[in-house]
Amino acid sequence: MSVDEIQKIEDKLVPKGKIDLVGCGRLGLRICINLMQVHRGGPKVISAFDGQKISGGDVIFTLNGAEIGEAKPDFLKRICTHDEDFRIIKSHTEYITKENIELIDGDVVIIVIAGGNTISTAAEIIKHAQKIGAKTIGTAGIFGFGNEDIEIKDISEYDNNNPAIEELRAQGITQNHLILTTHKLIKDNEPITPYVLDEVAKIITINALKLLRDKYD
Repeated sequence: MSVDEIQKIEDKLVPKGKIDLVGCGRLGLRICINLMQVHRGGPKVISAFDGQKISGGDVIFTLNGAEIGEAKPDFLKRICTHDEDFRIIKSHTEYITKENIELIDGDVVIIVIAGGNTISTAAEIIKHAQKIGAKTIGTAGIFGFGNEDIEIKDISEYDNNNPAIEELRAQGITQNHLILTTHKLIKDNEPITPYVLDEVAKIITINALKLLRDKYD
């Protein structure tokens, strides 16, 4: 392969498209940092959505230099040191609701919101994303110590043993939505360790990048 041919390939391997990250908690932070670091490809724009501020319990944030009281999406924007011509983080310091759902306009939408029953909100986001032709990834139980078998596949491929998935189906989400799960839920009385979050973030990142590549191939 000639130098010119290599250069042409390199010229194509630049950031393209947009990933929306809905939820910037402990998992969202890990995913966003992963996406920021992608070389020879990856997203041009990452939009981060979350209305929460950093508290003393957000150790992974403070370890990375966050300030208590700082909005989580603002922190993600602050730690991205790329030239904006290469990659940019857009901070949205608000939760996604029916009133502002039009802000979701990425090629790939990652939904990692937590706390309480978030299924109905996730379902609305997925429906909107599917309407605009975006691909979606979400979770359905990621509890565990760190040695769990993590599964990711389309919602249509799961059986009926996961109540979180069944609730999403009841909300009308039956296909074209990737779900990742450890098959451990809050009822199983297991923690969510950093090891689980690291692995879940890795798998979500890999699949989001593949979906983004497929869109621009």
